[in-house]
Amino acid sequence: MRQTAPADRTADGRTDGETSGETDGETGGETGGENVFGLITPEDWFRIPLLPEERRTASVSALVKRQFAGVDDQPVLRRQAEEQLLGAAEAGVEQGGVVLYLSFLEAAGIPLSASLLISRIHQRFDSLDAVSALKDKGEAALVRLPAAGRAARRRRSERTRESRRLGTEFADTIVEYFVPVPDRDEVLMLTFSTPLEPIADSMVELFDAVAGTLRWQKTAQPTPKQATQTTQAAQTAQTTQEPRGQQA
Repeated sequence: MRQTAPADRTADGRTDGETSGETDGETGGETGGENVFGLITPEDWFRIPLLPEERRTASVSALVKRQFAGVDDQPVLRRQAEEQLLGAAEAGVEQGGVVLYLSFLEAAGIPLSASLLISRIHQRFDSLDAVSALKDKGEAALVRLPAAGRAARRRRSERTRESRRLGTEFADTIVEYFVPVPDRDEVLMLTFSTPLEPIADSMVELFDAVAGTLRWQKTAQPTPKQATQTTQAAQTAQTTQEPRGQQA
């Protein structure tokens, strides 16, 4: 596991202002700076920011390039891998996802396949109502995360479309965490998933360990002078039509 400080490296080698998660200006309080979340993840989990689309595509392309480094004779396989990753990322966006993690961990040469989708749910968190609703499918309970506080947790199994397409006999093991965002009527949802049913319990222990590192921190609120300078710079860039790079 690695501690990723508030400038985490993404799959495309760029940095973001958040701890192995997503710095999302929409996930914050209205005063005193924004609440951003942070996670500690295993080193071989790769992070794909899902928004905006251009960055999502660039991150997937960079990840594929990294995975196929030194392999020039597999263009079909490479294209299929990129299409599969883009499909997974786009599916995450449809679920309200802001960040997708993919595991490339191996043990004794065996890939430990897993994913983590972090999404936002724009509704107020009521722990009792949440658990009551979640019990309809899976094992649901109230938990308390060491740094992030109260949350609802559900574990369930599901035969996904992908597993049926591949003809596998195993169901995916899914662990979901629903964590209230401080100072907002919003819930952060962590969806861990693995197709490795024979070692599901061990993978769930890893998922719980990662979820246990979730924490909130306040970003600095810009001073009026800084806000004015930022606005003036943006106006100047628009007026002069200078090219502006995407902020990392």
